[in-house]
Formats: sequence, structure tokens, C-alpha cells
Amino acid sequence: MEEHGPALVESYKHLHRNPELSFHEVESAKLMAKHLKGLGFEVTENIGGTGVVGILKNGEGPTVLVRTDTDALPLEERTGLDYASTKKVKDKHGAEVNVMHACGHDVHMSVWSGTAQYLATHLDAWQGTLLFIAQPAEERGAGARAMLADGLFKKFPKPDFALALHVTGALPVGKIGSCSGYALANVDSVDILVRGRGGHGSTPHKTHDPVVLAARIVVDLQNIVSREISAQEAAVVTVGAIQGGTKHNIIPDEVHLQITVRSYKPEVRKALLDAIKRTAIHEAQAAGFPDSLSPIVTVAEEEFTPATYNDPELVQRIDKVFNAKLGKGTVISVPPVMGGEDFGRYGPAAKCPSYIFWLGVTEPNLWKAGRQPGGPPMPSIHNSAFAPEPVGSLRTGVIAMTQAVLELMPTK
Repeated sequence: MEEHGPALVESYKHLHRNPELSFHEVESAKLMAKHLKGLGFEVTENIGGTGVVGILKNGEGPTVLVRTDTDALPLEERTGLDYASTKKVKDKHGAEVNVMHACGHDVHMSVWSGTAQYLATHLDAWQGTLLFIAQPAEERGAGARAMLADGLFKKFPKPDFALALHVTGALPVGKIGSCSGYALANVDSVDILVRGRGGHGSTPHKTHDPVVLAARIVVDLQNIVSREISAQEAAVVTVGAIQGGTKHNIIPDEVHLQITVRSYKPEVRKALLDAIKRTAIHEAQAAGFPDSLSPIVTVAEEEFTPATYNDPELVQRIDKVFNAKLGKGTVISVPPVMGGEDFGRYGPAAKCPSYIFWLGVTEPNLWKAGRQPGGPPMPSIHNSAFAPEPVGSLRTGVIAMTQAVLELMPTK
């Protein structure tokens, strides 16, 4: 890292200035591919859209997958950095939007690149096969699925281990967050079309009011987690949007609810989704709506992101290396979160253990100040003010990921 540090920081700043939305990461993918080619990797582009796969074989040994994600978010940057993004593009709906690496994927790409640089120039330190993946569309939960559907583990070697990292503003530079077992959640998007029979606002008795029914459904959905799921299990049901109606005195024909559902275990996920459908349909029946106006409940399977499970044995093995190479106390145990991350698809698809760890990116003094009563808030990911400290973040990230790979690919 010390040898290539300045160049890596400049590359990071370039990526930060030039973010791209999901499945439009054309230039970012080209940069990742060019970097790997220059290091001697066998590179294949356009896997699952804009995905890049790099293979570097170095004798007999395990195959280790190292993934980075490459997409950014439709958000206007307000960090005040001299390398801040000012990009504007058209989104999939044709609307002009600002774009920002508010989730730190520019850090991910830079750490990934630095790790590849070290491993490719120190072939005497490891044996086996490197499988470096630059994945599109993590923010849409679709990139990993697209690469797997495009034959990722049929066209290329199946990994024996899978590794990734994710930035966090909740930890200072130099610290690594570790979570054994379930680390990130199943994420489902559910749509409910509440159908009714509209009419004049002065004669509600002549209608089947979908607004009132939608309100009852929203309230009753809150009972699912508190009354149907064990208090020992993690679950979230959040109604994020209600859309319906056009005017004060018009009862509309329909109302649309948009819901996000979070869980860890498959059986809890099924229980939540079944309960949402049952609640919507039975509320309509209780309100006297005919079967022809039964709510339509749709689970967007194409947007489903499975829970990410960190193999406990692998976590323990790698964390020991982190503390040994970066200093005792580097690794901090952190709880699982209800956010989603489609890295969770690779381990089950390859039937191999996987581990995604958290990389602290907040400047240490700012982090300390933020922990004081009344201290300044620390911008989190997906915030327009999110600004990782690049030098220390990249150094820690490259050392950590490199040492994790070397632990799994020892020389004879």
C-alpha cells in the first residue's frame, strides 16, 4: 500500500468524481478491467451487464473470490470536497438526477484494485486461483443475480472462499467491524393494490372506499412483527409509500401501498410475506368488499436480496489475522443490520463459506467528537454528506483484504 498509495488515492478520487448508476457502470467497469489486465489477470467483461471477472492462476491451491461493487446512487453530493461529484444523468425513467458514491463503492473499488496490485506482484506469497469480480447494480440488489444468471460459476472456477468488505461511517479509520453469522438481512419489496369502487366524497356509503381500507391495512400490518413473530427473531415491516386519490371530494378506485420487509431466517421471511397477504385480504373481507375487489398483493421477486451469512469459522480465522497484522483491538464485534447486500448470493451459489466485513472510514478525531454529547453528527452511508477519509481507509482496507486472501492461499 505504501508503494502505490498516492496513485491509489488519486484513482479513488477519480472514481468519486465520476459515479455511475446501476447497470450503467460502463467507465468504472472499463477502469477495473484495464487495471486487472495490466496486472496479468485473464479478464472477461460484460458478465451480467457491466460485470467484470478477472482470473489469476498461480499454481495449485484454493480459489478465492474477492468482490467489489461498482454502482452509485441518485443523490446530490454535499460534502464540499474538491473532488466531489457534480455528475447528472438520466435515470431509467428519463428524469435527470444527480449521482454520488454515497455508499462508498468507490472505496470498495479502490481497495479491490490495491489488493489485486499487491497479490499480482507478490506471487511468491500465495498459491491458488484469484477470482476478482467487479459487480454492477448492488444498490438495486440485482447485480449478483445477473452475474450468476450469466453463468459466473459455470464459465469461471467456483470459489472455495468468498470475501468482500463494506464501508461504514460508524467506525473510525483503522478499525474493522466483524459480525459472525447473519450479518445483513433478507430484503423484500411488496406492493399492495387496494381496489375499491370510487364515488363522490359526500356519499361514501355508495362506495367501497380504498383509502379507509388502506389505512386499516397499514395499521394492522404493524401487528405482524409484534404479535406473530417471536421477540427473539429480527423482523421489520415498513410501509414506505401510500399513493391514491386526486382531489378532496373524490373517493378513488384504488390505493397503492409500497412495503419493505426485512428478516434473516427463511422461515421468518415466509411468515412475514404470508401474513401481509392474509392481512390485506381479510381486512377487505371485514370491510364488506366483494371478492372481485380483493387486494392484489405482489412480492417483487426480481428485487429480492437474500440475507448475508458470515461463516463463523471463517470469520474467526480471518479476524485473528486482522488483529495480528493491523494491531490488537483492530477488530470490533458489531451487531447484524437490517440493510441488504447481494454479496450474500455468492456463498450459497458456490456452496462455499463467505465473509463480508465492515471497514471504518470516518476520520478518527471527527469520530471521537461525534461520540461526545452534543457532538457533530457523523454522516452515514446514503447521505449526501458522506465523505470517507481516503488515505487511512484505503491503507487499512488493502492490508486487511490482502491478508485475508493470503491466509486462505498459503504457499507450501
